[in-house]
Amino acid sequence: MHSYPPAERLDLVEDLHGHRVADPYRWLEDPADPRTGAWSAAQDELARCVLDELPGREVLARRLTELLAAGSVSAPLWRAGRAFHTRRGPGQEHPVLLVTEPDGTERVLVDPIVLDPSGATTVDSWSPSLEGERLAYLVSRGGDEESELFVLDVTTGEVVDGPVQRTKFTPVAWLPGGEELYYVRRLPPHAVPPGETQFHRRVWRHRVGSGEDVLLAAPGMYDDKTNYFGVRVSRDGRWLVVDASPGTAPRDSVWIADLSAPDAEGGGLRAVLRQDDGARCSAWVARDGRLYLLTTLGASRWRLCVTDPARPEPRHWSELIGEQPESVLGAVRWLEPAGAGAPLLVVERTRHAVTELHLHDAATGAHRGEVALPGTGSLTGLGVADVATPSRFGQLWIGWTDFVTPPCVHRFELATGVVELERAAPGAAPVPAVSTRQLSYRSADGTEIRMFVLSGSVLSGSELPGSELSAGGNPDRPRPALLTGYGGFAVSLEPGYSPTALVWAAAGGVWAQPALRGGGEEGEAWHQAGMRGHKTNTFDDFHAAAEALVAAGWTTPEQLAISGGSNGGLLVGAALTRRPQGYRAVVCSAPLLDMVRYERFLLGSTWNDEYGTAEDPTELGWLLSYSPYHRVSPGTAYPAVLFTVFDSDTRVDPLHARKMCAALQHATVSPLRQRPVLLRRETDVGHGARSVSRTVALAVDQTAFLAAQTGLDLTELGVTDLTDLTGGS
Repeated sequence: MHSYPPAERLDLVEDLHGHRVADPYRWLEDPADPRTGAWSAAQDELARCVLDELPGREVLARRLTELLAAGSVSAPLWRAGRAFHTRRGPGQEHPVLLVTEPDGTERVLVDPIVLDPSGATTVDSWSPSLEGERLAYLVSRGGDEESELFVLDVTTGEVVDGPVQRTKFTPVAWLPGGEELYYVRRLPPHAVPPGETQFHRRVWRHRVGSGEDVLLAAPGMYDDKTNYFGVRVSRDGRWLVVDASPGTAPRDSVWIADLSAPDAEGGGLRAVLRQDDGARCSAWVARDGRLYLLTTLGASRWRLCVTDPARPEPRHWSELIGEQPESVLGAVRWLEPAGAGAPLLVVERTRHAVTELHLHDAATGAHRGEVALPGTGSLTGLGVADVATPSRFGQLWIGWTDFVTPPCVHRFELATGVVELERAAPGAAPVPAVSTRQLSYRSADGTEIRMFVLSGSVLSGSELPGSELSAGGNPDRPRPALLTGYGGFAVSLEPGYSPTALVWAAAGGVWAQPALRGGGEEGEAWHQAGMRGHKTNTFDDFHAAAEALVAAGWTTPEQLAISGGSNGGLLVGAALTRRPQGYRAVVCSAPLLDMVRYERFLLGSTWNDEYGTAEDPTELGWLLSYSPYHRVSPGTAYPAVLFTVFDSDTRVDPLHARKMCAALQHATVSPLRQRPVLLRRETDVGHGARSVSRTVALAVDQTAFLAAQTGLDLTELGVTDLTDLTGGS
């Protein structure tokens, strides 16, 4: 096929708050329209025709498979002497959930491949009861994330409850005894207005094996249809804490109930924090009986407060661990010493996206030291012994990863202060030798942005041009570079094992990951500096990263590729339409691209606090200033673009990529054979977790596409000096 599939252009222009907004491909919003089906099938054929001919695919597939074969292990979750954890070994498509008994015997509890040999079923989450006798777990099929809740008996492996439907994204909080739990379930379709089946969540108290649930309610609790809920129960079963946020908005409501009170089963909730307070808050009652509140109230980089659960309002809070100017407060765990001594809190801080662990006195908050971590990396989990496992007091399990280390587990001994590797990822992947550094540069408004850079050899210069510590240019030849980012929803991009990054660097390229405004790398103020009316800061930060890589002499616009998914797909969509001459190739995965109509589809209305709404005249102006679909300009030489979408995606509708693909194919003057615009789609897979084989297949198409466009020779992967590294340089 030597031409793009034809796509009818509608003469559809609407007046929205005085803006004339064209939408020539609105018909592509409907997947049931025969025209959409025919057009999509033709795009499938074109994409495979181009992608299957890309050089280096076989070598790339082999190396990605080898690197993914390293697998992963998780930190244990302790319940009454039992340790629950996941592991994925070489050749396994998904992680398997296991339990280790007190005598060391290990058993499989849930294996997704046993549930579904096709590999299309995933375990979305799991939670053991406080006694470790029962396990609640959620599974979904075909990538739709429409989880079903099951409960099994841990000793026998027998399923004793479920499936419970409409439990997408539900938390689970067990009551002592393992007979009851709290969870979140959506109302049935007949009970909600048309088009709102993805919303209207409710918190329920559920008795295992019973079809009768008790609704938990408080004034105003269910006023917002988009509310997401969290639930926690104290270890003694007395206190229930519930939180709610409207969609992904950075403001929470928090309630607490004394379950020993007569009216507590379906109510008795007392307000702790309200959404009007404009803060995030995660709250729980700890072993000492105090209510702990990890919050942004009065602290953009978070702080930890405590109070009496009977007096939970902010006026009664006492600050236990304060905000710091250079780090962001994260996870908190209670660490009981093995012998005499005061209990400690293990506190995670991320300093410019790099994880630190600190020890604080649980009673006073005083700093007691720092846990020496393996390097520049991030946590995949933290495990401590529960009150019913005293033999493990004084130990901390650290789920760990960095750019060259597959997820593994280290153990910290409080008595000795020693951190040692307890369990490596089960596979022996030959990791390429790469140089890893965190550098800084300046955005358009002078804001300092930090960026991780990986390469197969050490790049000259300690910093990028434009930073305070600039060391000048790079005498080495420019090379193909891959720049990726996210910049939204307070999500932090931290160091993590990435086979794609490793193969790109090993083949002689430069791989870069900046911490853009809109993310959470520098706290909530950093997030808000890249959302709503400030969203263009995110794009400016990304463009500045590209300019810094070019100015350093490490790459050129003709050798620079960009990639992003979901909100990151919006990022690269905005980048390619705002500065088409700045990039040679783009991978845009599961993207948001029509920012005028995004709220009308799937979970779109849960994101209007992040982006703004087209219903408001001012906010529509924000959206139109960068909406990629509306900024496509005919007669422009656009870079090569590969859209990748997933038909079972229940978060971001594939219609965004369909419409944008049609618009770019019509507008670009770049030849198809030189800079193609392609749409690659998959069925039976969605926005989230996928099998290893599907992961490899997608990564091969994406990476080979970008490599071919930027001149990266993937055949060099076969001769790279490989070592069994456990950390970067």
